[in-house]
Amino acid sequence: MTDQFQLTDDQLAIQDMAQRFTADAITPFAAQWDEDHTFPRDTITAAAELGFGGIYVSEASGGIGLGRLEAALIMEAMAYGCPTTSAFISIHNMAAWMIDTYGGAEVKARYLPGLITMDLMASYCLTEPGSGSDAAALRTSARLEGDHYVVNGTKQFISGGGVNDIYVTMVRTGADGPKGISCLVIEKDMPGVSFGAPERKLGWNASPTAQVVFENVKVPVANRVGAEGDGFRFAMAGLDGGRLNIGACSLGGAQRCLDEAIKYSKERSQFGQPIADFQNTQFVLADMAIDLEAARALLYLAAAKVSANAPDKTKFSAMAKKLSTESGSSIVDRALQVFGGYGYLKDYPIERFWRDLRVHRILEGTNEVMKMIIGRDLLRQ
Repeated sequence: MTDQFQLTDDQLAIQDMAQRFTADAITPFAAQWDEDHTFPRDTITAAAELGFGGIYVSEASGGIGLGRLEAALIMEAMAYGCPTTSAFISIHNMAAWMIDTYGGAEVKARYLPGLITMDLMASYCLTEPGSGSDAAALRTSARLEGDHYVVNGTKQFISGGGVNDIYVTMVRTGADGPKGISCLVIEKDMPGVSFGAPERKLGWNASPTAQVVFENVKVPVANRVGAEGDGFRFAMAGLDGGRLNIGACSLGGAQRCLDEAIKYSKERSQFGQPIADFQNTQFVLADMAIDLEAARALLYLAAAKVSANAPDKTKFSAMAKKLSTESGSSIVDRALQVFGGYGYLKDYPIERFWRDLRVHRILEGTNEVMKMIIGRDLLRQ
């Protein structure tokens, strides 16, 4: 930022580019994607042509090397059209960033070129059927045998499961606890990799979600990211950025619904006048706008802290994720109320955003876990 609270010219240009892409390639089609449960691969690949497949992958590795605030601006802009598609691109970027930041030359050379163009698409695999919030309790095992690991286990709720080509996977190579966890890059077509049936979800219908199952999968040691025992640290670092992005997706969806509610309130008449003329409607819209701007300010601050590697980046990332996702859901819910019965119909976009944004309070760490992170940080002071 050039001045406090002011985006730079470059940041505004990035935001404008993402907004124009969204208006042309996402917004007109998102409702149909949701209705038909269509995964918009071609649209996502088109986003990569703008550099959105390697947003914070370093320029040396072929990415565009942006900071976390710029990434948040992109995610927010795309979520204005479709939070699901924006979040999918966010997860891909988190996986690519982990390989670029922590991987050796061999694993980076093998996968990053395809990930940046999104000819290869990546999933992040941490959660398991028995370990969600308690991520360090994961049981997927990787036993070292010569020049490869033998991987067994199951990952749950994996975005892109069964569709994506690459799975950046946290596995247990050592003792119980976080220090026994390592990170492996596993390919979809490796023998022993399989997928559960696509999950039937409340929202996020344009993004496939499935279990990923590993049965005696042989993964070369060269596919390990970093050293043994460092995987949990990498996973948590990735989540700092992922939480910002999912918060930004909530902001984008909330902004869309606020805009739709303002427009509708001017068009809808009751008792002989537009409902926008009623003080109650004005108060509701005002509160929605206040909550949105407050969440946006905190998220942008947290993004700047993560980019700067500030000591309190994790706390602020957790704070921003909690506030943005809760405010986003609340704003969309109030927009639906402004629409009344029409807001409940699929003829209007509000109900889709209501469904899509609800999961953001669970993703990338539940909001209850965010409060744990914040509280523990405060008590360490």
